[in-house]
Amino acid sequence: MIYSLLHPGCSIAALMLVCTSGCATTKTTNTARTATEQLLLSNAIDQSLNKVDFSAMHGRKVFLDPAYFDGVDTQYVISSLRHHLLYNGVSLAATADKADVILEPRSGGIGTDTTESYYGIPGISLPGGILTLPEIKLVTRMNQHATAKIGLAAYDADEREIVGGGISIAQAQHNNWHVLGVGPFTTGTIKEELTAATGDDVYDPSADLPRNVAFGSGSSGRFENYSGDQPSLLPPPVPEQSESGIRQTGHSDR
Repeated sequence: MIYSLLHPGCSIAALMLVCTSGCATTKTTNTARTATEQLLLSNAIDQSLNKVDFSAMHGRKVFLDPAYFDGVDTQYVISSLRHHLLYNGVSLAATADKADVILEPRSGGIGTDTTESYYGIPGISLPGGILTLPEIKLVTRMNQHATAKIGLAAYDADEREIVGGGISIAQAQHNNWHVLGVGPFTTGTIKEELTAATGDDVYDPSADLPRNVAFGSGSSGRFENYSGDQPSLLPPPVPEQSESGIRQTGHSDR
């Protein structure tokens, strides 16, 4: 075994492996924010809102009040909320006094984090500064992930009594791997989204995740016009719920 390691052929191969190096640029952008960061945030926001079931608001006039929403990509969140409401048959009211229900979104945290790691040999400096050996990175990994925590509260526009709400949280990930400088090899939710969107199949983000946050129908007095034509997507009534009772919604952590 010792002979084989000292064999000239093995020594040359080992030297070539150690001396083999690569170079990669981890960030290149011509805009203020990289496309990866923007896609990560929008992906996390989409996942978070896809957990919310707005079907109980079908046929109602809803005023979306963004006064208490403060965070990154505010316009995207508000526009996505409007899209979800319209998709579920909601009429958007221009002002609060013309609405049946007021919906207030809030941000519990929308942002990105980055971690970097590598497998290899760290740099070594011999005593006295006689010789310094550089670090050798065999495998490097850069992980970026975005988190979106969005809260929603809905209340009756006239009586100011709560109708429902909840909190939804989701994450999106993007991993870049380099092996001996070759790469990147990517994994994560962005790649899955792009693969699905650019493939032959139709991409339907609403089918990705179950809806864990739902709004109750409130009292019959406040939703009397709503009982005549209920869509099939409406959640079943809660057993033994009082007239003024509040339907609690799930708190989703992912």
